[in-house]
Amino acid sequence: MDRRRFLKAAAATTLMTSLQDKLAHAADAPFPTRTMGRSGEKISLVGLGGYHLGMQSDEQESIRIIRTGLDAGINFLDNCWDYNGGESEIRMGKALRDGYRKKAFLMTKIDGQTRKAATEQLDESLRRLQTDHVDLLQFHEVIRDTDPARIFAAGSGMDAVLEAKKQGKVRYIGFTGHKSPDIHLKMLETAFAHGFTFDAVQMPLNVMDAHYDSFEKKVLPVLVKHEIGVLGMKPLGDKLILNSNTATAIECLHYAMNLPTSVVITGCDSMKILQQAIDAAHAFQPMSPADVTRLLARTAPAAGQGEFERYKISHDFDGTVHNPQWLG
Repeated sequence: MDRRRFLKAAAATTLMTSLQDKLAHAADAPFPTRTMGRSGEKISLVGLGGYHLGMQSDEQESIRIIRTGLDAGINFLDNCWDYNGGESEIRMGKALRDGYRKKAFLMTKIDGQTRKAATEQLDESLRRLQTDHVDLLQFHEVIRDTDPARIFAAGSGMDAVLEAKKQGKVRYIGFTGHKSPDIHLKMLETAFAHGFTFDAVQMPLNVMDAHYDSFEKKVLPVLVKHEIGVLGMKPLGDKLILNSNTATAIECLHYAMNLPTSVVITGCDSMKILQQAIDAAHAFQPMSPADVTRLLARTAPAAGQGEFERYKISHDFDGTVHNPQWLG
């Protein structure tokens, strides 16, 4: 082995040993948890995002990230039927073998809005995840003004999911979206009109959202009022916020944790990023109003046009726009 390769390998070994030491130390303290709305379920302050796990080139490394997170106390696992063509669910299913399923509060999502599509996608997700049930199933990408009525129409996706709940395949029901807080409000109002209250709702909550077409300002108060679990996602804006050079990763994570979130879901495609999330959870202390004001003042100039929240202003993140057949 030449000197350069030797030094690179030695550095990687040193980093891995350091991360393992930190993980062992973190395990000495209970992982912070919060309650998911009126469900009473205790879920970890940090949730492990499923999309990035399928992007990792090494399947075994993805499995290692999941199991290390579970061993450290992260119990909330995020996934979706369409992530990386199903690869994210397949890898998570493998990681949940050997007794790891009992450590997890497992969530996945479906795109299907018709009874047929919703049923087929859920059953496929269960096969991939190697489980007979998910703890939380969510309607994914509620991003069109027409989605709420279509999901709640007679004989459509909601009927299929309610039936799956009766069968024991699903414990709780929620929905997600990243486009517009007004569409989230319409989904909630449509549910209330049908005599239904979601158990959880997932949405972007971060230092940029606070300034632009804000889920925090419009939707969060409604969820708190109705004791609906608040699943915060994109705390780093899929890393876009870091490109603004206005806030650090830890500041972004802590801002989302400072909100009345049940869990902050973040993508971890490496052991280093996983450790960052674990450290942030253990180090979190409620931010003072002055600290929040200073952080938001720093991020405000970059936030005005949604440049660092492209999931709101473009179709870059809209899988169901590019693949409308997934909706059924």
